[in-house]
Amino acid sequence: MSQVSFTDVAKRFPDGTLAISDFSLRIRDGELLVLLGPSGCGKSTLLRMLAGLEQPSRGEIRIDDVVVNDLTPQQRNIAMVFQNYALYPHMSVRDNLAFPLRMQRLPRRDIERCVREVAQRLSLGELLDKHPKALSGGQRQRVAMGRALVREPRVFLMDEPLSNLDAELRLQIRQDIARLQRDTGVTTLYVTHDQVEAMTLGQRIVVLKQGILQQLGTAHELYAQPANTFVATFVGSPGMNIFQASLQRDEQGYKIKTDGQAFALHGSAYSKESLSSFAGKILHVGVRPEALRLVAAGGEGVVDFPVSVTGMERLGHEVIVHFPAINRIADGQVEHCARLGYQDNLQVGDHTTLRLAVKDLYLFDPDGRAIPRVR
Repeated sequence: MSQVSFTDVAKRFPDGTLAISDFSLRIRDGELLVLLGPSGCGKSTLLRMLAGLEQPSRGEIRIDDVVVNDLTPQQRNIAMVFQNYALYPHMSVRDNLAFPLRMQRLPRRDIERCVREVAQRLSLGELLDKHPKALSGGQRQRVAMGRALVREPRVFLMDEPLSNLDAELRLQIRQDIARLQRDTGVTTLYVTHDQVEAMTLGQRIVVLKQGILQQLGTAHELYAQPANTFVATFVGSPGMNIFQASLQRDEQGYKIKTDGQAFALHGSAYSKESLSSFAGKILHVGVRPEALRLVAAGGEGVVDFPVSVTGMERLGHEVIVHFPAINRIADGQVEHCARLGYQDNLQVGDHTTLRLAVKDLYLFDPDGRAIPRVR
């Protein structure tokens, strides 16, 4: 097991593209950490720099406090699993698993023992004499994982390893990866753009955007305390609704004013002190889709929004209802949505009212950074 650290790491490609900017992070010994973000945000570049396949433009990468910038991939003892499996088609499962150990010139007895142990751990014992073309996608992925594990690496890197699998297999392999990481204790860095994978696998999660670290935290911290509007809209299914409103203050306290209505923040998760410097400014206001409820009338400490239903997604246990954005567009959102119970009988074209408890509002400053909540 090993700990990994990035210190002020940046990567600029020859064409001028800045893939990673001033990235610093310490991955704990034995941790499974997930890099999460949209395509092109720099996730795979970080993985490749750690593996030695790309050189950082500046900064230091350490494994167990040893700077590895100038070490070859072989000297780093890092194992990678890719999206495309990268198995040798002419080799049996047994030979695919044994290949890294043969390259290390281990004795045959040790190779056979390691292959047998890994095959048993991954339920590959009955497949050892088969070739990759005779395996299912899930079996191929387990072989790829086994070929990485058999080396007993210091660090395990996974680059979107489940992208080619169907939904049921993704769930199964996700559970296998989590179990294997717990059993082996190998420090693991996992790259994905799928937030479900990130939230279910990661002991901690790094959210990236355009090569910049947006937030580091547990799944709960990213969901309940997003650092900015990007994290708020990226984490969650669907992501947080964001609209813009002005923060106003009068003798009764603070209130939010949108194009259509104003509502008091009494009972919200924000103190007067946290809001005082933003009076008169346009803020970003966040609402989780699951915080909205279908109602007929208003009440104390709640906000009611009249909406027109523009789309429906019926998922059996719930319904995702789409409606026009509550107010001026923020972060490109032209529609908002609510997660309602399956029994809520709405149709496209219906006019209805959605209710939000003020305590469930999220507020972000004019630059999109979260204003601290007090509860």
